[in-house]
Amino acid sequence: MIQLDFYGTLVAASLVLLLGRSLVNRIPFLRTYNIPKPVAGGLLIALIQLVIFCVTGQSVQFDPALQTPLMLAFFATIGLNADFASLRRGGRAVFIFLLVVTGLLLMQNTLGITLASLLGLDPRMGLLAGSITLSGGHGTGAAWSATFAEKYGLQSASELAIACATFGLILGGLIGGPVARKLVKQVTVPGENENADSSPLGFELPERERPITAFSMIETLALISVSLMAGTQVALLLQGTACELPTFVCVLFVGVLLRNVLGLLRWHEVGEREVSLLGNVSLSLFLAIALMSLKLWQLAALALPMIVLLSAQTLAMALYAYFVTFRVMGRNYDAAVLAAGHCGFGLGATPTAIANMQAITQRFGPSHLSFLVVPMVGAFFIDILNAVIIKLFLALPWLA
Repeated sequence: MIQLDFYGTLVAASLVLLLGRSLVNRIPFLRTYNIPKPVAGGLLIALIQLVIFCVTGQSVQFDPALQTPLMLAFFATIGLNADFASLRRGGRAVFIFLLVVTGLLLMQNTLGITLASLLGLDPRMGLLAGSITLSGGHGTGAAWSATFAEKYGLQSASELAIACATFGLILGGLIGGPVARKLVKQVTVPGENENADSSPLGFELPERERPITAFSMIETLALISVSLMAGTQVALLLQGTACELPTFVCVLFVGVLLRNVLGLLRWHEVGEREVSLLGNVSLSLFLAIALMSLKLWQLAALALPMIVLLSAQTLAMALYAYFVTFRVMGRNYDAAVLAAGHCGFGLGATPTAIANMQAITQRFGPSHLSFLVVPMVGAFFIDILNAVIIKLFLALPWLA
């Protein structure tokens, strides 16, 4: 095994992002179907690693030390970018999208249990390959797999959860763009030059230049650091209680409080340009490391029935985003971007959802509502809602 240290991993992630940008710019297929640049570059490296492993048995081990801080920094910037006035304006859309997300969670678990039973598998495996790992991701999958192994005696639950979550992460970054491509043909798009004379304040246009200063960047780094430190402490205090939340949710919540309390007291105005810039950097590097670190040969642990089940879940996600998310959210450009984002965290994770939406907005124009709704639902509400629904399904007589 070839091991790269902290600096080697950072260099590799940077090169993956440059590779992804070059691939998307040079290959019309990737550009036409709005494949995010980190996904394009990261998956190519993962595929190259798969070939090397199959031929030589060797693999590359990247240093994981950067991955969690980058993810938490991204969620901190989501919080710092959310003011209460914007949240009030998007309140109705957040509520409606929550209902849409609830429908998907119910569908994923119902489909998983039904197909698992038809394929001769333990129906709980269908639940594990449902909202637990798809909408929940690696973290939720790891947490619930321990329960499935200890309480229900489901063998290899941990390995299965990791493989299912990895499968979802890959497909979540691949289907969002094609789904949105078909949807944007049905709506009026704002255009990539919308507000071209003004500086972008959010995450919609990651490649637009932003005028900043060194001192304003240091101020923003300080706010992100405080969010990470305080959010981590809050998560530790809540650990083991009925109010336990994932660390990234606590970090996001602290970021929201910082932004709004400082503004309310008129002590400091958070620089949205700096926040969005650092958020985009954190997001891109996190996705690059996550995707280039994928060990695709681990997916071999998925037997044919599980591959059939997960393929059905992927198709169901695409159809749900196209026929339900888009229509319920208004059948407009914002709804099309929301559908792409829903594919991202409905199969993978919130960072994948943001990357999917950025691939759309960078090409067709900004969607402020989408970048307000998806981070709040995908980062804050989804884990709570998912936990409740998983427990409801486990209480069913044939699963208890």
